[in-house]
Amino acid sequence: MDGVDIDVAQLSAALQALEEQVSVKAEVGYTTALELERQAAAVGDEMLIARARLVHANMLRRTGDVATAARQVHDIHEWALVHGDRRLQARTHLSWAYLNRLTGDTAQRLEHALSAVELLDETATPYMQVWYRCTLADALADNGDMDAARPRFRQAEALARELHQWEQLTMLLNNWAVSEYENDDFPRAREVAARMLEHAAAHGFDLEPAQLDTIGAIQIENGEYAEAEQTMLVCIARRDAGESDNADDLAEYLLNLARAQRGSGATDRAQASLDAARELCVDRELHGLLVRVHQEQAELHAARGEFAEAFAAQKVFVAAKENLRARQEQAKALTRQTLFETAEAREEAQQFREQARRDPLTGLRNRRFVDEELTALIAGDPDLTVAIADIDHFKQINDQLSHDTGDQVLVQVAKVLETELAAVAPEGFVARLGGEEFLLVLPATPVILATRHLDGIRRAISEFDWHDTTNGLPVTVSIGVAGVNETSPRSQSAALATADRNLYAAKHAGRNRVVAGTEPEPRRRAYRDRTAP
Repeated sequence: MDGVDIDVAQLSAALQALEEQVSVKAEVGYTTALELERQAAAVGDEMLIARARLVHANMLRRTGDVATAARQVHDIHEWALVHGDRRLQARTHLSWAYLNRLTGDTAQRLEHALSAVELLDETATPYMQVWYRCTLADALADNGDMDAARPRFRQAEALARELHQWEQLTMLLNNWAVSEYENDDFPRAREVAARMLEHAAAHGFDLEPAQLDTIGAIQIENGEYAEAEQTMLVCIARRDAGESDNADDLAEYLLNLARAQRGSGATDRAQASLDAARELCVDRELHGLLVRVHQEQAELHAARGEFAEAFAAQKVFVAAKENLRARQEQAKALTRQTLFETAEAREEAQQFREQARRDPLTGLRNRRFVDEELTALIAGDPDLTVAIADIDHFKQINDQLSHDTGDQVLVQVAKVLETELAAVAPEGFVARLGGEEFLLVLPATPVILATRHLDGIRRAISEFDWHDTTNGLPVTVSIGVAGVNETSPRSQSAALATADRNLYAAKHAGRNRVVAGTEPEPRRRAYRDRTAP
């Protein structure tokens, strides 16, 4: 569609559908995300662009391009931080958790999963409320802490039922069963898998091949070989019917089918299934799965009493396992290096952003910081007071002494302002607006009290020992004060204009004083036209 025809609400809904689609083919999701990103760019909506790029990154991860995905997630996370978008921050933390799983960094995965859950608020969708808690449970299980994971799984299950997230509940129960299975608690795994079957039957769901594979693997470990064979045959039939787009899955399913057939004594059928799995592993270079195929071959030889062949297959299995370990360590090292470089880039970007919001001479916050932060402070605090301080006769200091001396005076005034303000308004801040002008922000401080505090700050500057810096030339400041509840409208521009007017009154009245509460002058002289005598 053309850019002018794109409906922003519809585009946002399309993105959410893709973000929260329980099952989507990676290639389809990739193409759709690129198209949605193009549409978002056409309407110039940065939020929608960021969301589309995150979906794009998640699809890149699923297709194996971890490095590109990591860099893209990093960029989106930075954007979300700068713009205070909690929901997008939660989504990026979840993406990091998935990336960490690929690197085997279970500790970092847990940290990101926890951050994702902590960022959930009233804007979080039902999908996020359920799935992010499930991911945290998964991460706890990956760290071997099933005692901590189970309450999280139960909480997510209860939420899924409360919010009628039935498809998610199926996936949640599958993940829970897998976690119990991987932590060798096969009876518990069977109980959770049974609940998944009951839930699917109650809501008319056909289990996906991957979920049937979970059930089959659990049945094998619980000695239910005939049932497992039937489960795996249904699994493979559904996969062949197009219910799974991952060609690699078939090798996994055939391997579990072979294990079930061996367990029930059908060794010929087991060998045929295993041969088919081996062929797929070789063709598709599925090294990890091929190791398990070699192991199963040794078990199958032993089941038939072919002990020499079993020993030979076991040797192949051990060699393949060691080769796989080396491959995995190399892949993890490369991926970790990518994530490390991305983390360094994130830290460097944070440092650059911080530097961009500070005055290089005094180290104080600068006008950019003020413009980014003050409006929100004013909106949330009716007792906020702002003040503009200006160094008196600063031009004389520059002209009579030097600009270097002037810089020294600016630095020292900044230190005194910051130290004195911290003593009376610890949550406040001082910023350099430019030249010899400074802004002081006093949260939760009514203007009458703030004026008293500011007069003490004024005295601290005038009483400072300036002899060594200015050779006896005095340094004083004039200060104009504005309480944001006195301005109309209550805005940054109105508050600064009032403080500026009061500063002009302080200068006009003789300098070295604090002024608050003057009435607006119909045709007052603009501060930008003032010059120091």
